[in-house]
Amino acid sequence: MLYSVLAAGAMPPGFGEITILAAVSVGIAYLCYRLKLVPIAGFLIAGVIIGPSALGLVDDLELVNTLAEIGVILLLFTIGIEFSLDKLSRIKRLVLGGGALQVFTTMAVVTGICLALGVDWRSALFTSGLVALSSTAIVLGLLSDRGETDSPVGQSGLGILIFQDFGIIVMVLLVPLLGGGEGSTLDLFLTLGKALGLIAIVVVLARKIVPPILARVAATRRTELFLLTVVALCFLIAWIMGLADVSLALGAFLAGLIVSESPYATQALSEVLPLRTVFNAAFFVSVGMLLDVQVLLDAWPLVLGAAAVVLVLKLLITTAALIIMKMPLRIAAASGLMLAQIGEFSFVLDIAGREVGLTPMGLGVEGQQVFIATTVLLMLLTPFMASLGGRLGTAAQDVFGPLTSAELPDEEVPKLEDHVIIVGYGPVGRRLARVLRRAGIPFIVVDLNPQSIEEARGEGINAVYGDATRPHVLEVAGVEHAKLCVVAINDREATVRTVHTAAYENPTLQIIARADFLDDVDRLHEAGAEVVVPTEIETAVRLFGDVLHAYRVPSDEVSRHIREVRANDYRLICDPELPISDAIMDDTPGMVLDGLSEDGLHTRTVTVREQAAAAGQTLGDLALRQKHDLTVVAIRRGDDIIGSPSGSETLRPGDRLVLVGPASAFAGCADIFRFFDEPTPVDA
Repeated sequence: MLYSVLAAGAMPPGFGEITILAAVSVGIAYLCYRLKLVPIAGFLIAGVIIGPSALGLVDDLELVNTLAEIGVILLLFTIGIEFSLDKLSRIKRLVLGGGALQVFTTMAVVTGICLALGVDWRSALFTSGLVALSSTAIVLGLLSDRGETDSPVGQSGLGILIFQDFGIIVMVLLVPLLGGGEGSTLDLFLTLGKALGLIAIVVVLARKIVPPILARVAATRRTELFLLTVVALCFLIAWIMGLADVSLALGAFLAGLIVSESPYATQALSEVLPLRTVFNAAFFVSVGMLLDVQVLLDAWPLVLGAAAVVLVLKLLITTAALIIMKMPLRIAAASGLMLAQIGEFSFVLDIAGREVGLTPMGLGVEGQQVFIATTVLLMLLTPFMASLGGRLGTAAQDVFGPLTSAELPDEEVPKLEDHVIIVGYGPVGRRLARVLRRAGIPFIVVDLNPQSIEEARGEGINAVYGDATRPHVLEVAGVEHAKLCVVAINDREATVRTVHTAAYENPTLQIIARADFLDDVDRLHEAGAEVVVPTEIETAVRLFGDVLHAYRVPSDEVSRHIREVRANDYRLICDPELPISDAIMDDTPGMVLDGLSEDGLHTRTVTVREQAAAAGQTLGDLALRQKHDLTVVAIRRGDDIIGSPSGSETLRPGDRLVLVGPASAFAGCADIFRFFDEPTPVDA
């Protein structure tokens, strides 16, 4: 047949449908990109448009469904690759605690509602499984695009999603029993036993056979051969599981998990991602094609009502589950809103239910259409809900308070002076703590992750469990007498609020903040940060230095140019019209850290803000030495340095005073340099 098609120039079967599917999907996905919607939303809309209930451009639904099934297999395979035992161990408390609470509570509440409405218990339990799941693809995509995968909100959401991904496997296995067919409880246990046996066999064989195979293939350095091997492994294990009447999805996930524990996981994922994108597009397009537009128009009040119930229910349950896991209300509410949709795996479960006569709410075709319409609507709203999550969480915490303890009561925090407060004990915070510890510089750690705090305390590090956006937590960390505060958390809004709170509590505190994006630099400076380090630009700075070294530029000159870049807030890199000049370097004594001498520890650089009481006053009027026991060593004004200034020197907004004195003196003069009123929520 292939020969005849090629010889006669005939169009192969399904080619027209695939062409239309690809063309429409690309067009609408591009439109969604311009509107800042996730591509999945575009695929869903494309399916509705080309589906039989709208334009009817695609007739071969069986072909589209086949592509969609391949998409599900590849989706679960890539999730398995991205999943690792190490990642699970770091957030196992959220997975086993928060995830279990969210899934089981949601299922219990939805089942109770359905039973109260007269729905059969089988259909009620089946419906609860559909509602309990959230969209792994959409949520992880949003977190990745926004660089928030490792943020507290991202980690909380990931923990719950991992439990849900395992839960779908059990749910699919339970569907035949719920369908009331010939299967019995014994048959279910036999199926589970068969699945576990196959998993054990596959894992044992894979650990001995798969790594050597991948090593040999990788040694050829032929990417096409490596890709073919990885895809074959995925489909082979899924096929073996299918022969045992177990979900293909489980086999694909298992295959991905096997690859994830090998040294070739990163390359395997990079090779499969383009394929996954193509077939996932087919999956979501096929979902959109299932939606009957006429039913949606006729039942729109029911669809809106169902969407509202699901949204509110999942928001409240997820938030409550995370609060029980000791997450702050701000993080819990933001995660709850981000997960308040129905996921793509619910469609997998719905398809399995359809085969045994189960439908949402037991309403048959109408129930399926309402379920599809509700899911599509919530998926489309997810990017907006994720954007609102931070503000909702902040507002909720401001109204109701933190709802969790500020610090762990079993450790007494020592009273420190002239110390560094490290907010965030992630990879960056750990490295900084290691350096400070070796240098003998006093510091204390503040973090929201109980496991991180326990690790820090186990290493003999002073640590406070709590949300650094709360004044009381910073007070426990000794912010009033601290010299520096380094905010190294991966949460944009929390970073701004932490800087804002710390600057109010101690306006003489020098604050160094990490910013993942250049857009946050100005916001953090306005909130009170003295130094902002944008990670995306620091990468460019490192490359810039390496390039100069490659051209054999002397090391001292390279260092000088890098200092220029940083001293000018990276404008030399960000502004293409700004020439590199020999600007005066910041040689002011006592900037940030100046060794471990007494002078270094008791020296701080304080910026005079426009709203501060010190602005417009002379040094004589302020009488810092007489009233507060503080000595003004120098004033930096623009590029000029005024050494040993006289009492007649009038302070201007933007002046940076180099002050020497005890920590208690800096705490006593806080009102002079404070530049805003009581902390208020910082708008996004």
